[in-house]
Formats: sequence, C-alpha cells, structure tokens
Amino acid sequence: MRVVIGYGLAVICSYLTGAVLISQGNISRITDLGFEITLTQRLDSAGHDIMNMYSIYLPLIAIALLIAFVVAAQVIRHLPHLRLIGYILAGFVGMIAIHVVLKQVVGISGIAPARTLLGLFAQGIAGALGGYCFYWITQQVSGEGAER
Repeated sequence: MRVVIGYGLAVICSYLTGAVLISQGNISRITDLGFEITLTQRLDSAGHDIMNMYSIYLPLIAIALLIAFVVAAQVIRHLPHLRLIGYILAGFVGMIAIHVVLKQVVGISGIAPARTLLGLFAQGIAGALGGYCFYWITQQVSGEGAER
C-alpha cells in the first residue's frame, strides 16, 4: 500500500512542480520582451496551469514515472544502497523522457519552456522531486531507523 501511495504522491508532486515551472518559464519569455509581471499575475498563471494541464500532462507524468520507477526498482533490487539516488534519477529521467519522446515520435514539443535546455532541466527537477517523494514515502522503517 505504501508503494501505491508513494507513487500517487510522486505523480502529484511532479505534476504540481512541473506545471509551476512551465508557467514561470512562459512568463520568463514575456518578461524578456520587456513586460512587467506582478507576483499576483505569476501566481494566477501558475494556478491556471495547474488547473488546466491535468487532462494531458498528468497522465503523461503518471506513465513516465511508472516506467521509470519500475526500471529503478529492478536496479535497486541488486544495488539497494543506491535507493535514494535511484528514485531521484528515475524521476528526473522520466520527466525529461516525456518531452524527448514526444518531440521524436510526434515531432512537436507541446510545452514551450521544455524546448530550451534550462526548461527541460527544470522539468527533470520536477521529476527528481517526485522521485524523492516516492523514496521518502516508501522507506521501510525498522527498529533502528529508516532503511536506505
């Protein structure tokens, strides 16, 4: 049950972080044009993206993290001391894979900020946070503390 909850929360964490980073990446392009954006406008934009990207972006994240965490679990089974870094890297790679695969298969980059290296890296960070969330929630607690 802990794995299911951890996975669900990792997907939500990655989605929320990714959507906010997309929002701020788009705003960055607007400010590059010389427009001033207030904090309220930034928050409104982030809220709008969170509330309106879930139908497409959330399922993509769910699929990417499912594949990434399954692969990571297979590696971690043989190298359990790499559990923390394994799930963080899995989340990072999974989120980047969404954008790279879409570009290669469909020929489009649906998320403008992910067209730049910095934007793509930011999406990887969102996945890494989801990977850490999964790691943290799925830790097995023993009598001597958390197992790593």
